[in-house]
Amino acid sequence: MSTAPSSSTAVPSSTATDAETLRRNRILSSKLYFDVPLSKVPLIYSPSYDIAFLGIEKLHPFDSSKWGRICRFLIAGGVLDNKCIVEPQEATKDDLLVVHSESYLNSLKSSFTVSVIIEVPPVALLPNCLVQQKVLHPFRKQVGGSILAAKLAKERGWAINVGGGFHHCSGDKGGGFCVYADISLCIHYAFVRLHITRVMIIDLDAHQGNGHEKDFSDDRRVYILDMYNPEIYPFDYEARRYVSQKVEVVSGTATDEYLAKLDEALKVAGRKFEPELVVYNAGTDILDGDPLGRLKISPDGITRRDEKVFRFARERNIPLVMLTSGGYMKSSARVIADSIENLSKKGLIDVVGSSGKV
Repeated sequence: MSTAPSSSTAVPSSTATDAETLRRNRILSSKLYFDVPLSKVPLIYSPSYDIAFLGIEKLHPFDSSKWGRICRFLIAGGVLDNKCIVEPQEATKDDLLVVHSESYLNSLKSSFTVSVIIEVPPVALLPNCLVQQKVLHPFRKQVGGSILAAKLAKERGWAINVGGGFHHCSGDKGGGFCVYADISLCIHYAFVRLHITRVMIIDLDAHQGNGHEKDFSDDRRVYILDMYNPEIYPFDYEARRYVSQKVEVVSGTATDEYLAKLDEALKVAGRKFEPELVVYNAGTDILDGDPLGRLKISPDGITRRDEKVFRFARERNIPLVMLTSGGYMKSSARVIADSIENLSKKGLIDVVGSSGKV
């Protein structure tokens, strides 16, 4: 199988080998994988995930305090003990270079560049040191969570990063509020550290996952099932060519039709590919009323959707990583928390630590 760079420019084999060796060494020396005691559950979150700075975060429709509110709902509902949550490490520059180019990471030293990627123009006026601290640090922390989630999923059967899912970012380009390619990074770490050779990405965010599609365009180890609305951002027709299984759901698609298409898609995916890890990008921007997703899926439809994906993986005994990805309504946090509670009630996840507390 090919592991060559996705660039159309031919690269001498020795150069490609050197790059692969460097990538492998960076992964092996990373501190992002660490042992988690059994008293913790494989649900990953840090207060550092949430972005709040002078109200600037309110200039983008994404709810950048969503991640913390999900956990607060779970704790208040008695579903989760705060002491059982796993806090990840922040991804370092060396960690990010596993997928990202040096030139791309250097470009983030420009506040203007970051403002374009996260679609908040006033950020361009801020000193970059503030942008690093208040905007990019939270994203890097979430990247650490996505990477650690694969290790925990392999050990426990499942893991949820209450964050991540930045599927519009590829190794050399960010966009759509996605600064770092956490999905691609998660998978490359799993290849090396977990000795996994086949990964399935199930991307059910309303938007096409063009970032990971470009990153794995020539890699047969990765099978991509992407179910998205073709009538909205990012309109990346080149990346669509790299989707293993494309399911288009147009604006206005309602719950029953959506779930029927998902059932069929999962059947096809299960026949075509046998993964050793599933990375589930569980965006809630498919919710009815979401201003960007333009679909009409009910909150109960989200719960049933997530349950179907978890059943797909658990029935085949495949470790599953869930990332929360997009969702542009304040109600998303409650919907995600309710879905996680349902997964627990159905026995698809176990959110009880060894202490016996929930």
